[in-house]
Amino acid sequence: MKLSTREDIDAPIATVYKAVSDFDAFERQLLRRGVDVTRDDSHPLDAPGLRWQARFDWRGKPQALDAELIAIEPNQGYTIESKASGVVALSVVDLVALSKTRTRLFVSVDLRPTTLTSRLFVHSLKLGKSALSRRFKARVSDFASKLSG
Repeated sequence: MKLSTREDIDAPIATVYKAVSDFDAFERQLLRRGVDVTRDDSHPLDAPGLRWQARFDWRGKPQALDAELIAIEPNQGYTIESKASGVVALSVVDLVALSKTRTRLFVSVDLRPTTLTSRLFVHSLKLGKSALSRRFKARVSDFASKLSG
């Protein structure tokens, strides 16, 4: 299952890249929401191989998620692969400069089940995909509007 959206932002590409690659800010945001996030500090923040482990409760059950930055291009975007409970998610953030002061942000998340249980989970998400897509687009839009000032 794939979720994707794009937003045009009234800001230079360097400014947008700085915001979308501020992993410390994303970690703090998750911590405020009750997710226990730890980063493997053996890699620099801007290099492939950077890893995170997250622990959280979802629907009353403890969950574990492992994520790895698998590709990053300065001022262009990055790709993160996450694994949790039989689901592999590939998250891609791409930036395109439309002009000196305008940037297009593409964000996509592709969920792939690896077990029968995870297939059922992803299938249940597909049944509510329109609502899930709406919430996903709203989050990205809110993020973009904060950057546009």
